[in-house]
Amino acid sequence: MRPDPLPPTSGATYAADFSAALLDPGRETPPLVSGPASKAAAKRYAVYRNNVTVSLIDALAAVYPAVQRITGVEFFRAMARFHIRETPPASPLLIEYGRDFPAFIARYEYAEGMPWLADTARIERAWLDAYHAADATALAASDLASVPAERLGGLVLAPHPATRIVRSRFAAATIFAANRAAAPVGSIDAGEAEDALITRPELDVVVRRLAPGEAVFLSALCAGRPLGEAAGAALEAHPDFDIAAGLATLIESGACAPAKPGETP
Repeated sequence: MRPDPLPPTSGATYAADFSAALLDPGRETPPLVSGPASKAAAKRYAVYRNNVTVSLIDALAAVYPAVQRITGVEFFRAMARFHIRETPPASPLLIEYGRDFPAFIARYEYAEGMPWLADTARIERAWLDAYHAADATALAASDLASVPAERLGGLVLAPHPATRIVRSRFAAATIFAANRAAAPVGSIDAGEAEDALITRPELDVVVRRLAPGEAVFLSALCAGRPLGEAAGAALEAHPDFDIAAGLATLIESGACAPAKPGETP
């Protein structure tokens, strides 16, 4: 399949014209595309178009295996096909594709019976981003112990590059974990709200369900608020927030990096 004769356009213009109909089966084969001896290349272009679509669907399936397990392969691939037509790739890196998929799921009419599916997808995307995030040293208990008590409330931390927090009105963290495991999925109360913390302090990505108030606490710390303010925000949102348990989660999860010199008042 080749242009015959070569179009008097730039490479960028040719690529744009060639790709314009790739993700839209309702559009005709671009007129600049022809086969041997200038014969029509509609069938050849259709094969190429199908291969592009299938490769993008496969890329989404690789990023969102739990979502596919929940919906079933046929449902997932149909939903992915609609997403691809609406949101073509903006980067040549397939790993970057599908960032808008959770938002698409949230408004996909055929997924309305699974209102927790979009948040489950958000956790899956966060898992992938955490996996590929930069390495960094996580905050250790000794780092906090070295700070004088009178200055602890003003301590400002930085988020670990892999840290992600996903808050949901549904049991998205439990649903994610159950559908990423090999074992059969048992009964889950999907209506129970959950907050998920996704981190990778070392080699493995860890997804944990946060206790009430911990998402507010950790989100505030990751936003650059001092430790005392972060704890206050968590207590305001959840009066039963356990500060000691929140600090333990902060250390155990590796959600933050040590304070930089000069960041501790």
